[in-house]
Amino acid sequence: MTLKNAAADLPHGGGKAVIFGDPNMPKDEKELLIRAFASSLREIHEYIFAPDMGTDEECMAWVKDEIGRAVGLPRDLGGIPLDEIGATAWGLNHATCVALKYCDLELEGARVVIQGFGAVGKHTACFLTEKGALLVGAADSKGTVYDPDGLDVNTLIELKEAGKSVVNYPGGEKLDRDAVIDIECDIWIPAARPDVINESNVHRLKTRLVVEGANIPITHAAERYLHENGILCIPDIIANAGGVICAAMEYQGATQAAAFDAIEEKLCRNTHMLMNEVAKGILPREAAEKLALQRVKKAMGYRRWSLFSSAPDFV
Repeated sequence: MTLKNAAADLPHGGGKAVIFGDPNMPKDEKELLIRAFASSLREIHEYIFAPDMGTDEECMAWVKDEIGRAVGLPRDLGGIPLDEIGATAWGLNHATCVALKYCDLELEGARVVIQGFGAVGKHTACFLTEKGALLVGAADSKGTVYDPDGLDVNTLIELKEAGKSVVNYPGGEKLDRDAVIDIECDIWIPAARPDVINESNVHRLKTRLVVEGANIPITHAAERYLHENGILCIPDIIANAGGVICAAMEYQGATQAAAFDAIEEKLCRNTHMLMNEVAKGILPREAAEKLALQRVKKAMGYRRWSLFSSAPDFV
């Protein structure tokens, strides 16, 4: 998260917290657990809560009520609901469009496969298909649906909002959830969990471009395999920064329109910068981390006692 925030030129460090529990537990139990967790970090004022897997705008409203600080809040509380508007997906959309130029591909007619059809996946499907892309495969925890002629995104979203799976789609070929890796496409987007692509299955990908919508969805060794085999992979700390950019903008009191403008500007610029480094033969992950670390070091250089200089002997 530090590298992602730095790459996005945000004045924040990084942190991530996890509550071990069933995200689908009864609502009253979930509220009690989240309020207790927020209270346990009440005095850690530097930690700002934001939604991620298993939490949403309502959860952030509970945190805000409990300790007075959270982002990704409901509109009713003056927030910018990250998942509702698809902030992360808005960034993925722009990173994808820039990256395609370096793959000699057009978005119009490009075949897209998305693993994970939650908040990030469904909005990414909307943004890309609105520009002419064709969604040919989608997967969730229950399975995969595939149609070479294209899937109807609105129907898939309606199914998910009704609590059903993409495999309930009225048409297409139904496959197991891991079969999404084998679908031939132009753009493959992991928007589910970490480490879904690793050394044991990366050879099964048949695509030209991978854009990481989830955090750490591909192991570093698998990313290197993609690079060595001519498949461009845009790392998570560049590609999926739309959510943290939107959260930071909300924290500063910005509007949704301003947040979307900032996401577009930052994601396009950073993807171009990344590709300039990749063109020199550098692994995309290494290029992304180099960009982020340069910004961390520059920011630290303005501090009185920098981590990159020796502190004096006196206090």
